[in-house]
Amino acid sequence: MNQSPPPPSPEKAQPVSTEKLAFVSSDTEEAMKARRELAHRYGSVPVTDADVIVALGGDGLMLQTLHAHMGSGTPIYGMNRGSVGFLMNEYRDEDLRDRLSKADVTTIRPLEMTATDEDGTVHRALAINEVSLLRQTSQAARLQVSVDGRTRLEELVCDGIIVATPAGSTAYNLSAHGPILPITAQLLALTPISAFRPRRWRGALLPNWAQVDIDILDAGKRPVSASADHIEIRRVTCVSVREATDTEGLIMFDSDHGWDERILTEMFRY
Repeated sequence: MNQSPPPPSPEKAQPVSTEKLAFVSSDTEEAMKARRELAHRYGSVPVTDADVIVALGGDGLMLQTLHAHMGSGTPIYGMNRGSVGFLMNEYRDEDLRDRLSKADVTTIRPLEMTATDEDGTVHRALAINEVSLLRQTSQAARLQVSVDGRTRLEELVCDGIIVATPAGSTAYNLSAHGPILPITAQLLALTPISAFRPRRWRGALLPNWAQVDIDILDAGKRPVSASADHIEIRRVTCVSVREATDTEGLIMFDSDHGWDERILTEMFRY
C-alpha cells in the first residue's frame, strides 16, 4: 500500500525571547509559593501574552501545560516543585532569564488517538507521552495488532499495550519494560503489558510515521479502555494511533542538563 512521506522529526527550535514570562503551578503549597515569589521577582503576564511559560510542579503539570498550549508556539520551561520531575528542570530562583536564554528548545509532536467505543461513538485525543490500552476486568484482553494496514499479531493476550513517543518512553512505557528512546529518534515504542500469549513477544520499535491499529477481540466479555495521557475512553472496540502532523509543542531544558543527557543517565541507571 502507498504510504505518506514521514513527518519531520523532533528538532531543536530557534532561541526565543525571554522578556515576558507567565508562571503556572500545581496546587501544592510549595509550587504556589514558588509561583508567587518568581512572579514578584521577574514580573508576570497572562499566558496568552507570554514569550515563555514557566511551569512549577511535577511531570503531571508539565503534561497539562503542554496540552493546554499545544500549537500555540509558546515554549514551556518546567521547574520541579513536585514529586516526579523527569520533564522538569532543577528549581532555582536566581538568574532565571539567563537560564531561559541558554536553554535548549525542542519540538515535540503528540500522538493522535482515534478510539471507537461499543456504542459506535468515535473519540479523538492527543497524547504527548503515550496511548495505552488496558483490560477493565480480571480477564486478560485479547487484541489484534496491525501496522500500516498489515496484521502483525493475530492475537495478543495481555493486560494491555502501549504506544509511546520518545518523550513518553521514560514514563509508563519504561515501567512496562519498554525501550528508552532519544527525543530526536524518529521512532515509536510498541510495548505489551504482561503479555501472556505470545509470551516471548517483548514489543517493537516502529517508524514514527507508522499507523498502529488495535482491534479488541471479544470486547463484550473482555472490555478494554484506551487512554491518551489523562483522557480515558471506556469499552473501546478499536483504536488507531499515529503521530499528529498538524500540531506540535515546545519544551525547554537547561543546556547543561538537556534531554539527551537525561536519557543517557536513565539508560545507565542500575
